[in-house]
Amino acid sequence: MVAEYLGGAGMRATVAPDGSTGLKLLADESFDALVLDLSLPDMDGLEVCRRQRATKGVSASIPILMLTARGEATDRIVGLELGADDYLPKPFEPRELLARLRAILRRGRGGTAIEQAEVLRFGRLEIDHASREVRLDGEVRPLTSYQYALLVALSSQAGRVLSRESLLDQLKGETLEAFDRSIDVHVSRIRQAIEDDAKKPRRILTVRGAGYVFARAQD
Repeated sequence: MVAEYLGGAGMRATVAPDGSTGLKLLADESFDALVLDLSLPDMDGLEVCRRQRATKGVSASIPILMLTARGEATDRIVGLELGADDYLPKPFEPRELLARLRAILRRGRGGTAIEQAEVLRFGRLEIDHASREVRLDGEVRPLTSYQYALLVALSSQAGRVLSRESLLDQLKGETLEAFDRSIDVHVSRIRQAIEDDAKKPRRILTVRGAGYVFARAQD
């Protein structure tokens, strides 16, 4: 049903009946995004997410939208920590699925409303929009498409405190109900990639009760 709906919206969807088949398809073919149900017959969808993010090559960074019937916030946090870009609880409206999928596809293609220089440089940190790479001391630091877009949103407004709500609005491009703590999980993952010590961040700072700010001055 989901594949038929997406097909009617101009997308081409390939359906995998289980996690093993899905991982093989991802290894053999090129896709723009993965809609991942966490309830699979052969393995937990979180395990599929973990294995996909652990692969090498372009497919490792494919945008992932999780579908979950689980009500616990912990399950959603685990999925985001494993590298998922967004989540949608079941049951859901097909239009919301389409809106969220379009949003992560726009982010994956660099389709953001933020004005971007070709390369943003902050001391030892470089954000290259042409290659969509983040480099620290010349070494590429892998991020998901959502995490990359979040870093761009913060760094392009360096020195300005941005609330979670503001960041969600910028990244989704849609007025949708959101799990607001997902921003905290993604910021944590970004810090692990770009900070010398993620527990003592110097680039992305928390402003208690207000949000986050990307530091202007960096080494």
